[in-house]
Amino acid sequence: MSSAAESVPAATGRSPQRWISATRWSASTGSAARAYIASLHTIGRLPLRTIQWLLETVHGLHLGLGTLVGLLRTVARRAEPVLAELRAQVRGSPVIHADETGWRENGVNGWLWTFSTPELRYFHYERSRAGTVVQEVLGADYRGTLVSDFYSAYNSHVGSHQRCWVHLLRDIHDLCTTHPEDTALAAWAQAVHDLYLEAKVAANHADWTTRVAARARFETALFACCRPGLEPETRLPQRTLCQRIDRFLAELFPFVIYPAVPADNNLAERSLRPLVVARKISGGTRSPQGSRVRMALASLFGTWQAQGRNPLDACHQLLLAPAL
Repeated sequence: MSSAAESVPAATGRSPQRWISATRWSASTGSAARAYIASLHTIGRLPLRTIQWLLETVHGLHLGLGTLVGLLRTVARRAEPVLAELRAQVRGSPVIHADETGWRENGVNGWLWTFSTPELRYFHYERSRAGTVVQEVLGADYRGTLVSDFYSAYNSHVGSHQRCWVHLLRDIHDLCTTHPEDTALAAWAQAVHDLYLEAKVAANHADWTTRVAARARFETALFACCRPGLEPETRLPQRTLCQRIDRFLAELFPFVIYPAVPADNNLAERSLRPLVVARKISGGTRSPQGSRVRMALASLFGTWQAQGRNPLDACHQLLLAPAL
């Protein structure tokens, strides 16, 4: 299309809002318009009807809802090679954060999965919440470190694993809140928390041998804390958490010896937050194709933001690049 939108360079020195507002679009729309609409929908989390109103009110451009859906599909289709490369980069990362949350597709419950690194975001929708999804996205031969909560689907990962201490400490806190008069439970909770804080300090030690020895020491101490709760006839309120700690003991302290591995899974939870907000606004997606487009755009824009790029400019550059 030969509109002014096509002639605007990605880096003009003007704000995106100004060069978008200065553009007159025809109904066929150009790359700048597609990037703008995709940004409003993904970064702004605006419903399509709101975008339709905004375009007509501010820009004098009337587009039907079907046209808007088609434009978003066009962006996702043009991004397929970029998404394939993004997935390959995630699979090649030494540390990956994973998490999942509910997502509705055409009124049916499913699951939105995230696999993230500090500079990459990859989102995937499946009806299933099983461990096969982890292997499908990461590949069965992934041997890097997976950071996750204690959900059983992540047990399918056969490489190194770091379980989230924030989840564990949160569950311990909730248990103490349920039993506020139990001083023995409070003492146990404090002992576990103190071990965690000591491990955080030990993780900063420069010497590898010292960190390895510290990890073994913390595992031994944590098991000793939990031993009473593992007795067959115990009625201690922390018995379930002690059983969890015992099962995942080898996956609680990798952060002590590997500096690139954090003790928590906060990165994955932060990655999911924009889509959780979008879910509250829209209720989900209406079709498998709609889910694929939503995941594609979330992966693209989330990665651009994580890398400190202007997502509107990055999307515009993507659409201006020759199709592969």
